[in-house]
Amino acid sequence: MTVNDLFVLTKVRVNALVVATTAGGYYMAAPPVIDWTTLGLTCLYTALVASAASAINQVDERDTDRLMDRTRLRPITDQRMIPAAGRGIAVGLAVIGLAGLWLVSNVEAAIVALVTFVSYALVYTPLKRRTSLSTVVGAVPGALPPLIGWAAAGGSLATLAPWSLFGLMFLWQLPHFLAIAWIYREDYARAGMPMLPVADIAGAMTGRQAALWAVTIVPMSELPFLVGMTSGAYAVGALLLGLAQLALAVHFAMHRTLGTARALFYGSITYLPLLWMLMALARVNGRH
Repeated sequence: MTVNDLFVLTKVRVNALVVATTAGGYYMAAPPVIDWTTLGLTCLYTALVASAASAINQVDERDTDRLMDRTRLRPITDQRMIPAAGRGIAVGLAVIGLAGLWLVSNVEAAIVALVTFVSYALVYTPLKRRTSLSTVVGAVPGALPPLIGWAAAGGSLATLAPWSLFGLMFLWQLPHFLAIAWIYREDYARAGMPMLPVADIAGAMTGRQAALWAVTIVPMSELPFLVGMTSGAYAVGALLLGLAQLALAVHFAMHRTLGTARALFYGSITYLPLLWMLMALARVNGRH
């Protein structure tokens, strides 16, 4: 086992998105004078919890991962690490991360992180072998990190503002992951994973759903402005970004090729950081 194996087990690169959106949620809820130490530690401990969930996912999916080209060289799948070691690492990271959030931030942030871990590792992961709806279920833990950051900054979760961030992240993942599923549909088919593009051979339904979810992102992305978190500059920029992503989704729906799927994938991973950057720049004070 190498350091790189640990990075792969805990999906460090993928979980960078978790850290970024946690920081975004914290920043949007924070007062004008931000506690950067708490922000940094919140992101660190959230990353540990997310890494624990990723490790559990790889332990539980080692048999199907062995059948897919994109995952067959993962450390547990390739037997460079035993499953017990992976579980041990996951438990350790989860305990440290949750305890750290509780002590450094507050109990609300720790509870949201716990829900994120449980919903990803114990609900989404087993569902992946049973139904294509697992993609929708899996979007829930993927959308919770901004709420961790929001709660850690002292923001109330009983208002619409933080849930507008949750809704944005939830909807964004769906066309993004449909594009991934289309690109790797042969891999998923070999592993017996019932992703939508596996059953939808022609791809008509996959394309329609990608376009539909991309449509819903456009009004959802305006909510941060409508609830008073941002200035009008964000509203205009979010509209333009949303329409650009929608155009890619519609193009994919009309011409379902690897090229259009990759364009949607890369467009989505460009859209999200630009949207969050715009939101941060257009923030109107901090909201609690």
